[in-house]
Amino acid sequence: MSFVSVAGPAGNLQVLAEPPAGEARALAIICHPHPLHGGTLSNKVVHQLARSFNDLGALSVRFNFRGVGESEGAFDAGRGERDDLLAVAAWARAQWPALPLWLGGFSFGGFIAIQAASALDAQWLVTVAPAVNYFPVQSSVVVTSPWILIQGTEDDIVPVADIRAFVAAQERPPTISLIPGAGHFFHGRLNDLKQAILEAARRN
Repeated sequence: MSFVSVAGPAGNLQVLAEPPAGEARALAIICHPHPLHGGTLSNKVVHQLARSFNDLGALSVRFNFRGVGESEGAFDAGRGERDDLLAVAAWARAQWPALPLWLGGFSFGGFIAIQAASALDAQWLVTVAPAVNYFPVQSSVVVTSPWILIQGTEDDIVPVADIRAFVAAQERPPTISLIPGAGHFFHGRLNDLKQAILEAARRN
């Protein structure tokens, strides 16, 4: 794997781009979990998202938010992290301008991806156990693209009840894919997670 350094709003950001086996048909940017709780671009769910997007023919781009790994800056409670995503997306689009943009995110990264999806005009949004507790209670966000939300039924960090309440508040709610028995980190269930992504892609 080869990392590149991309200029971000709080300093350089560490980025990893991985092409698919054949010609790329999309550009997929993936956001990692909470920086203060061990979240990095190497997280196993983030890695599985990247692999799944690669299998669907997308060039996957993972990056470390500010203050994580080799990325400069300090945690900014979601505000600066959204700006980090926008900076990485601008860089990636300059590199591969012809490719439609997909967004993915896990936990805190799902929250960031939801926030930025419309601003980036994403063509597809894939969120895994997004940290909806970061949003005001029953707030509605604007996501106009096809959106799949994948959730484990035994998640004790982002409970299914919170996910259902969040989805019910959306004017354009996502399609929910529940994985029975899966916890927040999908221990032993990463293949089920991948299958949910591939099935959602077929439906779209």
